[in-house]
Amino acid sequence: MLTKDPKKRFDVKIGAKVNIVLKQDQRSGKLTQGVVKNLLTNSPTHPHGIKVRLVCGSVGRVQEILN
Repeated sequence: MLTKDPKKRFDVKIGAKVNIVLKQDQRSGKLTQGVVKNLLTNSPTHPHGIKVRLVCGSVGRVQEILN
């Protein structure tokens, strides 16, 4: 099974369940789980993860794609 890369915009889909790290949690590495509403990164890749907005309104960089 191929794993999806959270650093590639192509692999992060609207409606996907993901774990993100919020700006204020970057030092601790605490993850927030949610569903992707918008993709905020325009470039095809980003070394720290694609920035997204979740349905709940939280904004952060994708660390894991869960589905």
